[in-house]
Amino acid sequence: MARIGIDARLTYYTQGGIAQYTQHLIREFAGLDSPHRFFIVQSRKDSRNLAIGSNQRRIRAWTPAHHRYERRALAVELLPHRLDLLHSPDFIPPLGGRFRTVITVHDLAFLHYPQFHTDESRRYYGGQIREAVQVADRIIAVSEATKKDLIELLDVPPEKIAVVLEAASEQYRPATPAELARLRQKLGLEGPYILFVSTIEPRKNISGLLRAYARLRHEMPDPPLLVVAGAKGWLYEAIFGLYEELELGESVRWLGPVQGDDLPVLYSGAEVFCLPSFYEGFGLPPLEAMACGTPVVVSDRASLPEVVGDAGLYVTPEEPETITEALLRVLTDPELAADLRERGLARVEQFSWGRAARETLAVYEQTLEIAR
Repeated sequence: MARIGIDARLTYYTQGGIAQYTQHLIREFAGLDSPHRFFIVQSRKDSRNLAIGSNQRRIRAWTPAHHRYERRALAVELLPHRLDLLHSPDFIPPLGGRFRTVITVHDLAFLHYPQFHTDESRRYYGGQIREAVQVADRIIAVSEATKKDLIELLDVPPEKIAVVLEAASEQYRPATPAELARLRQKLGLEGPYILFVSTIEPRKNISGLLRAYARLRHEMPDPPLLVVAGAKGWLYEAIFGLYEELELGESVRWLGPVQGDDLPVLYSGAEVFCLPSFYEGFGLPPLEAMACGTPVVVSDRASLPEVVGDAGLYVTPEEPETITEALLRVLTDPELAADLRERGLARVEQFSWGRAARETLAVYEQTLEIAR
C-alpha cells in the first residue's frame, strides 16, 4: 500500500481545464478498488473537501499555488505526511521532497507561441518547464501530440512519458427540447447560432473566426448568430478591437463564462461548434460538443485531429476562408450535419475518465516499482 499525494491546490483559485482534470481524477480514484491511500493537497482556504472516498484524506496546505517559493515550501510542508509519491497536475513538482514525482503536461503552447502569452506567464511556465521535466520521475502527457512536443522541444526520453487521454464529463449529453427552450429564454437566443467555447485569448484564434464570420455574412443570406462563450484570458484586447473594426455589432453575442448545467445545453442548441485554435494540448470543448450531438469544425493542428478523428471538419487556422467554407458546408448541408452528429456521438465513446484514472494509477505504480 502506497501513500499517494495529489496536488489540488490550484482548484481553489480557478475552475479551468487543469482544475477540472484534477477533480475528475480525484473523483474516479475514490471509486477504484485500490490498496493505496490518496492524500488530496488543498489550499487551507478552500472550504470544500475533495477527499470524498474512504481511501482519501485531505491535507490542508499553507503554500499558495503559483507562488514564487512554492516548490521548496510545499516540499517542506509535505514532509510530515510521509508520501511515497506526489502527482503534480499543474506540471511543477516540489523541490527536495522525499517522494517520487509524477507531473502532467497539458500543453507547451508557451514554447510554440510565446507571442500569445504575457511576459509573466512566459517567465512562470517557460522558466520552470525544463527543470520540471528533468526532475520528475514520470510525465503524463494528455495526448500523443503533447508527447511529441515534449520529445522534440524539451528532449524528454520517450520512455519517461505516458499518454493518458482526457474525456468529457458525464453531464455532456444532448439536451431535451425543454432544456433548450429554458436556456434560449434565459440567454435571449431566439434563432440558430454558431458556437465557440473557450478562453478568449490569441491562441484560440478568435480573430480568425471573426474574420471568417464576416465573410460568411457576405456569402450566406441571414446567417446564424455567432455566440462566443468564455472568460477573458490574457491579451484579449486585440480580439475585441477586431470585432469593432469588422463592425459585427449584434451579430456576435459575447456571453462570458457559461458553466454548470447551462453549458451542455448551449452546446446542444448550436448548429455547429467551431474551435479554430492555433494550438491545443488536448482540446476538451470539441469533445464536449460532440458528446452533446453538435457537429464540430476545428483546426488541423496539434492534438485536435487526434481528439476529433473523422467526426469533424478541419480548417487551416491562418486561412479564415477555410473556416468560412467549413461553416458553410455544415450550415447548408443537412445530411453532412447529421452525419457529423452521429460520428461525434460515436467518437466520444472512446474517451472516459474512468479509463484515464486507471491508466494514471498504473503510471503511479510503475513509478513506485522503478523506485524499489
